[in-house]
Amino acid sequence: MSRGAAFVARGFSWRVALLGLVLIPLNCFWVQQMEIVWYSAQPTTIALYFHVIFTLAVLLLGNWLARVPAPALGRRLRPVIGPLAAPAERWAPRLALDPGELLVLYIMLAISTSLAGHDALEILVPIMSFGFWNATPENRWHELFHRLLPRHLTVANEKILKGYYLGGDTLYTWEHLRAWAMPIMLWTAFILVAVFVMLCINTIVRRQWTEKERLAFPIIQIPLEICQPRTMLFRNRLFWIGIAAAGLIDIVNGLSFLYPSVPSLPVRRIDLNQYIVDRPWVGVGWLPISFYPFAIGLGYLLPLDLLFSSWFFFWVWKAQRIMTFALGWENRPDFPYVNQQSFGAYLGLALFALYVARGHLREVGKRTLGRPSALDDEDPPMPYRLAVAGAIVGLVLIMGFASVIGMSVGVAILFFLIYFAISFAVTRMRAELGPPAHDLHDAGPGRMMTSSVGTAALGPHNLSMFALFYWMNRAYRSHPMPHQIEGFKIGERAALNSRSLVWAMMLAALVGAVAGMWSMLHIGYHYGMQSGRVLGPGIIFGWEPYHRLASQLQLPTNPRFGATVAMGIGVGFTLLMLFMRTRFLGWPFHPVGYAVSSSWSMCLLWMPLFIAWLVKLVVLRFGGLRLYRQALPLFLGLILGEHVVGSIWSLIGIFAGFKTYVFWPY
Repeated sequence: MSRGAAFVARGFSWRVALLGLVLIPLNCFWVQQMEIVWYSAQPTTIALYFHVIFTLAVLLLGNWLARVPAPALGRRLRPVIGPLAAPAERWAPRLALDPGELLVLYIMLAISTSLAGHDALEILVPIMSFGFWNATPENRWHELFHRLLPRHLTVANEKILKGYYLGGDTLYTWEHLRAWAMPIMLWTAFILVAVFVMLCINTIVRRQWTEKERLAFPIIQIPLEICQPRTMLFRNRLFWIGIAAAGLIDIVNGLSFLYPSVPSLPVRRIDLNQYIVDRPWVGVGWLPISFYPFAIGLGYLLPLDLLFSSWFFFWVWKAQRIMTFALGWENRPDFPYVNQQSFGAYLGLALFALYVARGHLREVGKRTLGRPSALDDEDPPMPYRLAVAGAIVGLVLIMGFASVIGMSVGVAILFFLIYFAISFAVTRMRAELGPPAHDLHDAGPGRMMTSSVGTAALGPHNLSMFALFYWMNRAYRSHPMPHQIEGFKIGERAALNSRSLVWAMMLAALVGAVAGMWSMLHIGYHYGMQSGRVLGPGIIFGWEPYHRLASQLQLPTNPRFGATVAMGIGVGFTLLMLFMRTRFLGWPFHPVGYAVSSSWSMCLLWMPLFIAWLVKLVVLRFGGLRLYRQALPLFLGLILGEHVVGSIWSLIGIFAGFKTYVFWPY
């Protein structure tokens, strides 16, 4: 499809802004009801947020109803709904959103979800208070680190926190609102600066990735295709077969969950590790086998080498763990340093992306300095000079913020340079290949720095700041930066004004940050985070950083040479594979598969990706690209069908007040 050929795009309009102000808080509340209150689904642990796709589908349905002329709509509905068709005849087509507006809303909801979700505000809000509320004479947290935590970024008053942790209270009293207001405002400002830095970086590399390298951006295929006004997707039988197959599986399993007498279809995980009891095979650890239709659909969109590498390297990591048990080294801390190797792989991907873009970055530098350049400022989301200045000033502000609250300057610089390097790597891999998950659990800058240099060398102030910033480094699944670059690609494909997209994304970040923290507090004061009525991991998110901090302060560690070597191995092996890909046509091993395959999500996804690899291999070998394109609607239907039906089960549970069937992850 040529750029914008099938779209009549208005883009970011006042209607989109108003709808965003309404939908983003509802979206944040829905996410946290699923992930925190009921633990009924975890949409933000996967690259394509299923509840956002569901919201887009509902808006499309409303558009269809609104765009059909009123008399025609009545004629179409009357045979089905009889007398109820009369009110429908009063609907007006002018209320419909155009495709560009729908896509901008999708971008805004995706970015706000990234902030509200599993690896951001759902962790930050507990971190603000958990270390104070759960301090006891036994754990000695009061004397260990209370003095090190900045009071303007946390809430320490036990009277204020009682309702949040025990429930049966309300956030909406002057005393409660005043206590939380300052931390919320300061953290919101920090988030906005960080999101703006990401926007600046994406602006700088956007043309290189979208026009020069022509990266594929697989994740955006679903929203682009279903919003395209002339799409033939909804008239394709394979598409509806895919929707029916995935939807029927979730309907049957949802009924079986509520009524055990109804037989279920075995698509969720089966843990094989329970059958493995002998050494050294017991070292394989968690070994689930699962069959997620939506994951097979997503896998069909990915390149064959990434699909192969994802499940192949999953078994390489398992082999390393088995070998560790065979050698009797299982009691060595962190060995075989899987997280450190994965961290090195992400850094290697970031370095390679910068190397490939070196010519483009040189031209950006010339443009910034006012020298003759092949680039112009007509196309990018913001002028290159503003993007470079914004990235530099934003980084200085972020590092200065960390330094003011207790982190030493050198550590702050290294910490956030590593953070943005990982963010850049995640964004690049999403743009090029679209892996369905990119966890990097427990391998952020704080964890890697303590592994390399030891906790004793860093000191209590830096360690306390690592705990405070744990919310943005626990994992890298729900990350706003890849959604930004995908938003720019959507804008290019739909002929949207890229500069208006910057305003839409910043508005989404502002509203998403405030709404995400509001929702967490509302849920806490209503249910009580430690009352037993909240089934999700909200308490774990607070316990993890402070338990680790207390251990680090009481038992300082020295540098671990093995951890540093493992990081170097991860970088070196990744660069070696990238080099081999440039030298040998058909090289089967992709470094992104090596980077992402050690994660929690990949344990659940390796089998669906193996199935997708096998199916796609057969399709391409015997039918070529023609058969691949003909079969594509079936796999898009699998994605949409499971996302829609799974979202409906989630909403039923939330409104009815009980737990329902979960299609992802358990």
